[in-house]
Amino acid sequence: MPRPAKPLVPSNPTSNPTLLSPFHLAFPVHDLEAARRFYGGVLGCSEGRSSDEWVDFNFHGHQIVAHLAPAEIREAQRNSVDGHGVPVRHFGIVLPMQQWEALAARLRSGGVRFLIEPYVRFKGEPGEQATMFLLDPSGNALEFKAFADITRLFAR
Repeated sequence: MPRPAKPLVPSNPTSNPTLLSPFHLAFPVHDLEAARRFYGGVLGCSEGRSSDEWVDFNFHGHQIVAHLAPAEIREAQRNSVDGHGVPVRHFGIVLPMQQWEALAARLRSGGVRFLIEPYVRFKGEPGEQATMFLLDPSGNALEFKAFADITRLFAR
């Protein structure tokens, strides 16, 4: 009888009601060492495999890959969301509220410059969420968000 497979990513019912498979995202950077300082040093992502042209990072259990591609670097278009210019091209993670609050405090105390300062948007609406945006050294936008009630993630 085969043994049940172990989950790839530990499930936390307060932040991930169903076990999700890790995603893979590749993105361009202008400098791999700057990417290592930001993703490893600032965000605390452990490093995986690498070459002279790319480096893997563990982004909260997901695989993100910084590829050396300076010609691909460009500023993202912004759309207005809750009165802020949100970069259309961005990626990020939904964290449990306590982790989001701790990350926001750590980034603030570390002097990180926010594109959009940490705040709660859509207050009193079904999609109420804590959010913050920052740019990596190559201008890639990242969003970190949290919901007081994760079951409201897709609420209308």
